[in-house]
Amino acid sequence: MKIGWIGLGNMGIPIASNLIKAGFNVKIYNRTAAKGEELVKQGAVQAENLQELVETSDVIFTMVSDDAAVKSLYFDQNLFGLADAGKIFIDMSTVSPKTSKELYNVAKKSAVSFLDAPVSGSVQPAKDGTLIVLVGGEEATYQQVKPLFEPMSKMSLYLGDSGSGSNAKLAINLLLGITVQGIAESVLFAQNQGINTEDMLTIISESAVGTAISKMKTPSILHNDFPAAFALKHMAKDLRLASETDELLPIGTSANETYQQALANNLGDEDVMAVIEQLRKK
Repeated sequence: MKIGWIGLGNMGIPIASNLIKAGFNVKIYNRTAAKGEELVKQGAVQAENLQELVETSDVIFTMVSDDAAVKSLYFDQNLFGLADAGKIFIDMSTVSPKTSKELYNVAKKSAVSFLDAPVSGSVQPAKDGTLIVLVGGEEATYQQVKPLFEPMSKMSLYLGDSGSGSNAKLAINLLLGITVQGIAESVLFAQNQGINTEDMLTIISESAVGTAISKMKTPSILHNDFPAAFALKHMAKDLRLASETDELLPIGTSANETYQQALANNLGDEDVMAVIEQLRKK
């Protein structure tokens, strides 16, 4: 299958790179063409425009920042309208399930296939090819493209009808947001009681509640430095989408409020763990 890839952000570049390394024919497009230079060196072909990319690809991946960017691509720039019948579109962006279902319905009318397939994992798992791909749409379409998910992930899961992938992504990021806030609150409580921060983080990571995320975020907490592996603004967006999809329960509601406040206090470009700075102010 010839692959088209649209969107070369922090996640898109390593995922497309893994497809190239696996031997797939990959054509790329990004509004800022310079972002594709690294992939071109690896063997990708840079498309002049969206029409060229869609016309010469069997499967078109999109991975952009939010609902507005996705709608701009598919609706304002008429991505489905550029495609012959039978093409397959896979959106890996984290967007509202409502948006994914809307795209699926428009795709059907255009005689093309559409899957929502966001991923669980951040930049390092994207580089390592150990993401988890969460797929919604028609199962027959998923089976067709399943081999494409293998170079980028440790597993792909078919979860049901259109929007299921997006719902699962919001659910796992809800847990992530709660977990990161919980780590921050535990550390701050310990600090206020005179417990050494490094000792407390060791207790967390080595106990039954220790997780990969607690170990991963330990250096940032200790150095009070939060370079973005997963930017806080994206977590704030995901929790907002979750709250718009369904009424959140108490812990989820608290997390959503905290991240929205952190976003309003200019912490959006910091790593999600910078939520500890928001909580420290309280």
